[in-house]
Amino acid sequence: MDIKFIIDNNVGKLAKWLRIMGYDALLFTEEDDGKMVKLALAQNRIILTKDTQIMRRRLVTSGRLKAILIEDDDSKAQLHQVVEDLDLDYQFRPFSVCLECNQNLVERDKEEVRDLVPPYVFETQSLYMECPSCHRIYWRGTHWQAMNQELARFTAQQ
Repeated sequence: MDIKFIIDNNVGKLAKWLRIMGYDALLFTEEDDGKMVKLALAQNRIILTKDTQIMRRRLVTSGRLKAILIEDDDSKAQLHQVVEDLDLDYQFRPFSVCLECNQNLVERDKEEVRDLVPPYVFETQSLYMECPSCHRIYWRGTHWQAMNQELARFTAQQ
């Protein structure tokens, strides 16, 4: 069973990094903590938050709902805490989830994206992924390389 998260807005950068690693990480941007708790329970998601009030809720204290109180303000330290607490893999399914809307990416043939990417990218890249929801196109350019190197650094520190 895959681990799924719901990320409180107060630790929003965690969503991006967990998605980069390939985890289902729903970013909760609303104010109603009760709604976040209900959603986490209904979808079997682990809450990641800095909000101590959520940690005091009966569903959490009884163990029915898993929540992790994030201790640090630094997003990389936050990620390290979550990985350590849950024994996650930095290389779980890297670059398989849309960074914007948390949907699993779908491979696309080069010809399918010809008119959707800049000409230079089309000429220099051969592997493409598309989000079926927001239709964002991903490829292994310099941004991907930088994120991949960061994941490798995280893995080496483990």
